Amino acid sequence: MPAKSMDELVSLCKRRGFIFQSGDIYGGVQGLYDYGPLGVELKNNLKAAWWRSMVYERDDVEGLDAAILTHRLALKYSGHEATFSDPMVDCRSCKARWRADHLDGKCPGCGSTDLTDPRPFNLMFKTTVGPVDDGASYAYLRPETAQAIFTNFRHVVDATSRRPPFGIAQIGKAFRNEITPRNFIFRVREFEQMELEFFVEPGTDEDWHKFWVDARVSWWQAQGIPADRLELLYVPADELAHYSKATVDIMYRFPHGLEELEGVANRTDFDLGSHTKGQDELTLTAKVEPNRDSNTRLAIQDTDSKQWLVPFVIEPSAGVDRGVLAVLNEAYRVEELDNGSSRTVLALARHLAPIKVAVLPLKRNHEGIVETARQIKQNLQKLGLGRILYEHTGNIGKGYRRHDEVGTPICVTVDFETLEGEQTVTVRDRDSMTQQRVPLAELTAFVRDYFAESR
Repeated sequence: MPAKSMDELVSLCKRRGFIFQSGDIYGGVQGLYDYGPLGVELKNNLKAAWWRSMVYERDDVEGLDAAILTHRLALKYSGHEATFSDPMVDCRSCKARWRADHLDGKCPGCGSTDLTDPRPFNLMFKTTVGPVDDGASYAYLRPETAQAIFTNFRHVVDATSRRPPFGIAQIGKAFRNEITPRNFIFRVREFEQMELEFFVEPGTDEDWHKFWVDARVSWWQAQGIPADRLELLYVPADELAHYSKATVDIMYRFPHGLEELEGVANRTDFDLGSHTKGQDELTLTAKVEPNRDSNTRLAIQDTDSKQWLVPFVIEPSAGVDRGVLAVLNEAYRVEELDNGSSRTVLALARHLAPIKVAVLPLKRNHEGIVETARQIKQNLQKLGLGRILYEHTGNIGKGYRRHDEVGTPICVTVDFETLEGEQTVTVRDRDSMTQQRVPLAELTAFVRDYFAESR
């Protein structure tokens, strides 16, 4: 069973070093979180799994890592400057702030009708560029990673000679000045996105849209989220974003309810059409703002007809932090044991586990056992699987429980039998709690094969 409440996950994350409140010693900053020693490993493993699936395992996707500071014109022509704001109302009685479209004339918090008039609240963070704050030289912290993919479209095409269908993938930080950050790391002001912009020929876009919805659902299942915990929401036409022809949200049952885990949108030719020069010379289907500032044509020329094609875009966009929360929630369980006790387990997929193997010496003050354990740790680390931890607590039972709780798939115990006789170690499996003796000479191959099964 997943976690019963968000509080269970928050407690585990703080206690075991997954996620901390940012600036906690000064009272914290709402909507900002720091990833601790185990959290950063889990987060990096999830991103690596996405990158491997999107870029390494495909022959039609290139990678990108663009700047966080974003030219203001990029966000003007994308529509963010005009649309990325909400009308807000303040309650003069309790000082709470609410979106105007969520009110029926009174404050949801205290019931007061003493409200201010609606005022626009910008969701983008603005910062000065250069040493002098003259009000004219500024940029934005990007509210999404997508726009840099579109503005770099021509560079990637020229460098790689790609033609549709092909994609550009990016993982990176984004920033939104959320009015009410909430539900732990689900809705925050600083977050990471895993986004693919997949460029296709018009007319093939609906088939590709379906392809990517199915592919993304399968990927989340491979991260340990069962199909019955996911739902597809086909966004109604009157609720679509201004750029979208169709959007399917992949919904997951978080501890606080059914919410979006990832969105897959058919953005048509809106994005390249918005940023391209010579819009009047191209056959655009999307309604775009006239662009007199771009100096580059963002289109592909057909080698036979010489006609210029502006590709449609299919965009699978997932939040890293929401993904971390989902896999943590799905992996969390409290199990009742045969002896009447219980254990907390994070049954994470092996490739996501923050610590892949824990090496435990039976006696932490025995030179031979300690030296052998350290050598095993070094040998296993060379496999490149991720973090291998040497831990000399001296209490093997407590060590097992601690590593169950943080999701370590296997523990290797070095004892006197390792040094004598058949020279074997005890390998203990997290999920089944079974133990087996493995010859020391075969341990590296055993561990390599164990994790190869999960890829």
